[in-house]
Amino acid sequence: MLTVQYFARFREELGTSQEQLPMEGFERVECVLKHLSQRGENWEKILGDRNQVQIAVNQDMARRHTPIKAGDEVAFFPPVTGG
Repeated sequence: MLTVQYFARFREELGTSQEQLPMEGFERVECVLKHLSQRGENWEKILGDRNQVQIAVNQDMARRHTPIKAGDEVAFFPPVTGG
């Protein structure tokens, strides 16, 4: 299994903070994003290929091409701006 967490605005807009997904077909973070973005318009708007998404795998910053394995925790959150 893979644990997927959603933070900040993503959590509110998607209506969930965490879920478990089976690992079949998920070799990299981009596979998870593609799967999730196919859930509907709101999911595509937030997690689709053209959107900026901050990613962490096991609490380390990651990219779309980062490999994942069973038991990993993948977190998605909106880009952070500072000032």
